[in-house]
Amino acid sequence: MTIDERIIALRQAMLNAGLDAYIIPSSDPHLSEYVADHWKSREWISGFTGSAGVVVITADHAGLWTDSRYFIQAEEQLKSSAMVLHKLKIPHTPEYLTWICDTLPNGATIGYDGWMFSVGQVRSMAKSFSGKNFVLNQDHDLVSQVWTDRPSLPHHFIFDHALKFAGISREAKLSAIRSQMNDQKASAYFVSVLDEIAWLLNLRGEDVDCNPVFIAYVLVQDDNTVLFINPSKIPEGLSTTLQNAGIEIQPYDAVDTYLKEYSATNKVMVDKSTCNVYLYNCINDENRIDGQNLIAPAKAIKNQVEADNIRLVMEKDGVALVRFFRWLEHTLPQRSIPETEVAMKLKECRKAMGDYFGESFDAIVGYKSNGAIVHYHAEPDTCADIKSEGILLIDSGGQYLNGTTDITRTIALSTPTEQQQKDYTMVLKGNLAISMAKFPKGTYGAQFDAMARQHLWRHARNYGHGTGHGVGAFLNVHEGPQSFSPTISPRTTMPVEIGTLTSNEPGLYREGKYGIRIENLVLCVPAFETEFGEFYQFETVTLFPIDTTLIDKKWLSGEEIDWLNAYHKEVLERLSPMLLPEEAEWLELKCRPI
Repeated sequence: MTIDERIIALRQAMLNAGLDAYIIPSSDPHLSEYVADHWKSREWISGFTGSAGVVVITADHAGLWTDSRYFIQAEEQLKSSAMVLHKLKIPHTPEYLTWICDTLPNGATIGYDGWMFSVGQVRSMAKSFSGKNFVLNQDHDLVSQVWTDRPSLPHHFIFDHALKFAGISREAKLSAIRSQMNDQKASAYFVSVLDEIAWLLNLRGEDVDCNPVFIAYVLVQDDNTVLFINPSKIPEGLSTTLQNAGIEIQPYDAVDTYLKEYSATNKVMVDKSTCNVYLYNCINDENRIDGQNLIAPAKAIKNQVEADNIRLVMEKDGVALVRFFRWLEHTLPQRSIPETEVAMKLKECRKAMGDYFGESFDAIVGYKSNGAIVHYHAEPDTCADIKSEGILLIDSGGQYLNGTTDITRTIALSTPTEQQQKDYTMVLKGNLAISMAKFPKGTYGAQFDAMARQHLWRHARNYGHGTGHGVGAFLNVHEGPQSFSPTISPRTTMPVEIGTLTSNEPGLYREGKYGIRIENLVLCVPAFETEFGEFYQFETVTLFPIDTTLIDKKWLSGEEIDWLNAYHKEVLERLSPMLLPEEAEWLELKCRPI
């Protein structure tokens, strides 16, 4: 079926169900950012492959709403269909709700699948629609009716995440959750977020590309824990281990019935911001406790074992990147290299390092104008051939058993222009502002975002994405609760705590020309204490040189130059013992003081 044929089929299903509009989000029943193929409904109906967006279908309109990271990509992917791109004015806001209000008549019926929306989203929807007397119907999974060749649910074995990597046993984590449950007079705590379940039980899987998670739900009770999962996904030996830890296995599709029966007589605590509205409503109203998320804040703060493993994995990743960039530099004078080949070579270099599980996201290899597409993904038939000229942006990361990496480097393949150097240096100054910061306890994400943008703003430049996101420990490359973003939200007003791992990635993009982004991961650590309180700082854990040929040194302060030189000295000292002599010699050239 073509995209237009899919839209026609969905409209027929809407007509049969008496719906005037149907909303399809990017999520799954676990409200994940990245989803298994079975739940890529928005991608299937629209043809748009980006990670964020919402589709609304009416009788005479099919629209996709997405943010500025994906404008160029979406325009390209939607141009051959009836799907219309709606560019979000403010990222991550439900502007499609305003469009529905402005477009549909009073009393219209709006359909959606309650498994795919959070309680907060539905309440926001109802509030937005209150003046139009719209009827909201959450009981229709229309996509399943028309997606005839829909992929089945993933069926991969789960596996134990060893204590030498996790640092804290599953029993200790469950005990901490129970303590907080008891404080709230709850008999159970319901968990539906996949990376929270993986972290809590020290388990991992491969049900979602690039994310070592598995499809499941968990109900932590006073005296045991129920794991809702397809039982055939659990190897025999691990099944015994879980049983000995007091973890009972129930079928994945039994979760709604179990919640209804259990909550009839027991109080269940749930975080309504992470639970889909269908399962939320399965919990008895009188016994439901709307509580805070008990797992995300604990998961975000890396324990000492996790932090030490992150430092080790950065050395491993840095060596892989030395071998990759050295290969790139030596190959380009001989021939052009397709962007897709670069992505494959990156994967090959990381895989050779051992304990490698896969990419932490699909590598972004953007040559020249493709670098201006923030979440660009090269395809074999349309990708650019990289030559020894212009600017190349590479954003990539790996999943290793002992940690998750995410790094962006922008490099010059020929002599850069004055404008390119100034753009690059202002981006670098933003990165350094965070890298060098000393800040009081309680400083939050939106403040760091402004810190990173100040130099670009001074020269009338800006970028359309956030400056930083949390990163998991052999978990999702995007995790909360902290976030460096200009949008004021619970995530961006979350104080940055000691032990949190966050990306530091300011950028600048000139459409049709080039993109620049410099990204390191930073670990929050203590700095000092004065009469004014506790102060923190960031330890830059990513280990790979920043291209100095793109720097216009006159824009850097002496303190910034000192920090960059010290960083490159550390990169050289920590990576060289793991390199061959010719590789160490190459790295030494890249780490020369400026």
